[in-house]
Amino acid sequence: MASPRSGSAIWWGDLQSGKGDLTVGDGVFMGEYSFKSRFEEGEGTNPEELIAAAHAACFAMAFSNILATNGHTPEEVNAGARVSLQEVDGAPTIARIALKVHGEVPGIDESTYQDLAEQAKKDCPVSRALASVPEITLEAKLNS
Repeated sequence: MASPRSGSAIWWGDLQSGKGDLTVGDGVFMGEYSFKSRFEEGEGTNPEELIAAAHAACFAMAFSNILATNGHTPEEVNAGARVSLQEVDGAPTIARIALKVHGEVPGIDESTYQDLAEQAKKDCPVSRALASVPEITLEAKLNS
């Protein structure tokens, strides 16, 4: 297995008027974040977007692997995720993640495609890490 992966963040000021910078890995991505970028529609990124990107990337790899392992090497797996932050019991909570995938997979039938997509959703390490999220949905479309 690979060595542990890293990320870092720094925050200046109070929650509502402060701001921060975050780094993924050793600088592969750096971005600003703020109260407005997280809880409103301000400029910058936020932890939920990073979780969405991580989940989409992990799922795409897991799905590609499970397809190929079952004799259906994909030409393309295009995955996305939308993370919904909602107030639950008075606290901001990741309450829902909607995964969406479009795949180009020669020679596979719709039923097998759907079954393998569900299996990949269940087995992807990020899905497993996010198991406490109350709802993780999957919309899988096989491109013809």
